[in-house]
Amino acid sequence: MNILLLGSGGREHAFAWKLRQSPLCEQLFIAPGNPGTAQCGTNLPLAATDFGAVRAACLEHAIDLLVVGPEEPLVKGIVDTLKADPALANLAIIGPAAEAAQLEGSKAYAKAFMARHGIPTAGYREFTKDNLAEGLAYVRSHPLPVVLKADGLAAGKGVLICTTNEEAERELEAMIGASKFGAASAKVVVEEFLDGIELSVFVLTDGTDYVLLPEAKDYKRVGEADTGLNTGGMGAISPVPFADAEFMENVRTRVIEPTVNGLHQEALDYKGFVFFGLIKVGNDPFVIEYNCRMGDPETEVVLPRTSGDLAAALLATAQGRIAEVALGVDPRAAATIMAVSGGYPGDFGKGFAIDGLDLTPAPSPKERGVAPSLPGRVGEGLVFQAGTAERDGHIVTAGGRVLCATTLAPTLAEAVAGSKQTLEGISFEGMYYRKDIGYEFI
Repeated sequence: MNILLLGSGGREHAFAWKLRQSPLCEQLFIAPGNPGTAQCGTNLPLAATDFGAVRAACLEHAIDLLVVGPEEPLVKGIVDTLKADPALANLAIIGPAAEAAQLEGSKAYAKAFMARHGIPTAGYREFTKDNLAEGLAYVRSHPLPVVLKADGLAAGKGVLICTTNEEAERELEAMIGASKFGAASAKVVVEEFLDGIELSVFVLTDGTDYVLLPEAKDYKRVGEADTGLNTGGMGAISPVPFADAEFMENVRTRVIEPTVNGLHQEALDYKGFVFFGLIKVGNDPFVIEYNCRMGDPETEVVLPRTSGDLAAALLATAQGRIAEVALGVDPRAAATIMAVSGGYPGDFGKGFAIDGLDLTPAPSPKERGVAPSLPGRVGEGLVFQAGTAERDGHIVTAGGRVLCATTLAPTLAEAVAGSKQTLEGISFEGMYYRKDIGYEFI
């Protein structure tokens, strides 16, 4: 079948690599993609949020399966738009419809959903400009720390943990009164702070049944030992050492199954990935947030540890047959380390040449029986490109998070060491990466 993958980051490069291994994949298109995905398939110069261009591409290239990588087109209703088009009646789509995507698009919507279905989460209140004075009084006396979350999509930057009541007042005023995060913070959810350790759990669901994928833990802070500013993610590991069988059973019964049952009970059109951002408090899981797609850089460790035919699993999901799917888990550990531009997550330059990438073309369809090495493979390491571009025949930096190195190994320590070794062979001006990913477990 012909597959169209929407997105342009490291997550999409990992998806392209995995999908290309499927014997079902005849042609793979990525829109808009990056130089890494171009080694796995054909990049199309169109935006994931340009629904008309996506529709035209689906028709022109006889697309059988559409996989939506990022959240913005989902929240804006790409699934609804394409499903309503008679010309695309046979198109299988991975991603929730717009209302179901509000689980990520609106923190308040997600909180209300969790309350209706008895899913454990932090206590909260929500405020807008209409009750801002009440909100300011609320945070003035709230136990500390207190968490403020922009209700809408804020590119991962709309969550603040305030350690003083004065800071909470000031930030709430800035978020609602001064539109600190634009329209995303027109409504703010104020949450109690939960003291625990975070992890990410992923399922693939057709809205009735689900398949559990490997769990992961990502590292948001730019500095080592989890210091400094929050980023989009500096690395990730899988499996998560503290997510033992007892805890994961609690996750399954208290979080995953009530969520999937809730989707079914409310007749929400949901065929795709659910990302559960969890915090472990004692041995109890609490939901911090839902995402309606895979995370980044978690995907770069989850998919390498997922065995089986991903394209077949996605097709079965889109067709409501996920109960027929069997995806396995590689017992090895995986670690990915993100190399970022100097200055990230603040101001940074672009256009710097990247040295050390081996741009070996992806295997031909006849070679799909053997898992292809990634474009950018260095030794035994896998390199997924994220913020890159091609200029005059060279790969250059084009974003804050530029690329990441992933390694599978018998132990986490070996996986981390392997990814660091891979990055030692790559360079660009201002390149920085954390050397302590997974530090608390090694």
